[in-house]
Amino acid sequence: MNDDTHDIRIASIAGETSHEPLPGREDKPAKKKRSRGGAKAAAKLAAKSAAKSAAKPVGKSAAMAAIEARIGHSFTDPNLLTAAITHVSALKPSRKRGESYQRLEFLGDHVLGLIVSDMLYRTFPNADEGEMSKRLADLVRKESCAEVAKSLGLTDDIKLGAVGAGAGARLRKSVLGDICEAVIGAVFLDGGYAAAADFVERNWTERMQRPRRPLRDPKTVLQEWAQGKGLPTPVYREVERTGPHHDPQFRVAVDLPGLAPAEGVGGSKRAAEKVAASVMIEREGVAGGSNDG
Repeated sequence: MNDDTHDIRIASIAGETSHEPLPGREDKPAKKKRSRGGAKAAAKLAAKSAAKSAAKPVGKSAAMAAIEARIGHSFTDPNLLTAAITHVSALKPSRKRGESYQRLEFLGDHVLGLIVSDMLYRTFPNADEGEMSKRLADLVRKESCAEVAKSLGLTDDIKLGAVGAGAGARLRKSVLGDICEAVIGAVFLDGGYAAAADFVERNWTERMQRPRRPLRDPKTVLQEWAQGKGLPTPVYREVERTGPHHDPQFRVAVDLPGLAPAEGVGGSKRAAEKVAASVMIEREGVAGGSNDG
């Protein structure tokens, strides 16, 4: 009985001593320290990488950055600016027409009208509705938009498909107004109303404060000028029709004896004729429809 009790006490003591830390087993805390140090280093590297990414936006070429500088807006989504300067002729058959400037032009047209209306309302407090409507029509017409686009140097930035040099030059000139409206639409989507208003105010305020010129249909202006020169009535002819049935694009030429034809592109024959007349008016130096000689 006493011998058994002695054996139990020895086993108990042996069990207690087995739970004590053994010599040479102090390496676990050191491993934790190294792990914490590695986490800190990884965090620093991640922070540096994020800083570099923020400092250098992804997907922006030097050419696009230069366009942004001229426009005065840095795009969060550069794809909007790319679409705004892309003509439908530059798209591959597999790509959608929505990747060209056309949808943005539609939006920009209405955004421009709203912003200019607001500017007119605040600038001319004594003008009635009729006066402001006439000023608005003059400021948002395609020719005014084309002037803005030209002043921003956007002519050579337009992305076109495989067209000849002469045709490309004519096409660029005829769609300049559309491109300007598309840029406004892109700025609006990317930066909101405030960014679009800033763009329009910078480029339209001086134009708005100029004395308003009488609004005249360019076809009428060209016809009166031709009659004053003893020339017959200008003749308009359809040169080409492209695009699907629900969204066609017309290219129209206007002819006058002794003068090189002038061409215009538009979503309807009438719109294309007006552009063609405007091109000839500008080329021949016709001022306001008056007889210049």
